[in-house]
Amino acid sequence: MCGRFVLTHPTGEMAELFEATPANDLPHGPRYNICPTQQVGVVTSETGMRRYRPMRWGFVPHWYKSPTDGPLLINARAETIARKPAFRMACRERRCLIPATGFYEWTKDADGARLPWYIRPDTVQPLAFAGIWQSWTGGQDSFETCAIVTCAAGGAMSRIHHREPVSLAPEEWALWLGEAGHGAARLMKAAPEGRLLAHRVDRKVNSNTAEGAELIRPLAA
Repeated sequence: MCGRFVLTHPTGEMAELFEATPANDLPHGPRYNICPTQQVGVVTSETGMRRYRPMRWGFVPHWYKSPTDGPLLINARAETIARKPAFRMACRERRCLIPATGFYEWTKDADGARLPWYIRPDTVQPLAFAGIWQSWTGGQDSFETCAIVTCAAGGAMSRIHHREPVSLAPEEWALWLGEAGHGAARLMKAAPEGRLLAHRVDRKVNSNTAEGAELIRPLAA
């Protein structure tokens, strides 16, 4: 699962890295506590051109009468994405990349208290989550929405949570975006051993209103 994430890299840097044209209305950063239903930066590829643009995190199927007409779909399971009515067309036709500096996950102590962890890549380059997107229109409202693809956790990540977001290496981006033919399904797997690093952080991040660089600092021993 991925329920909160971080993006501290500047918009221009992300647009250059992904070779995408940036929109003018992307969210301003740095952002240390991105939550569901907020706007996030998303890389899409249409008619041979990549765009870096904002979307609502929380996939809204076209049949929803309102954004809250059903469950909040922030994640799409890799194992069932191609069969689920909400996701199957997006999986075939509307795949995207969602840049992230890192993300949060939680374990519990003996008393059931939630203990937050910050997970980041082993390099300074950001993660590129595999995502899917969908345009939604209802009455006077029209906007674009997205979800992060998740898979069974591997390596050290599996000791924190049983799921992890699918993160793609640069050489995999074109295939996921549909620019390099078929075969994107094989990309929906856990990160290689050692690719993700984790450390405990302060419980401040348990609040979805918390913000600031201190949220990702390692918890003092």
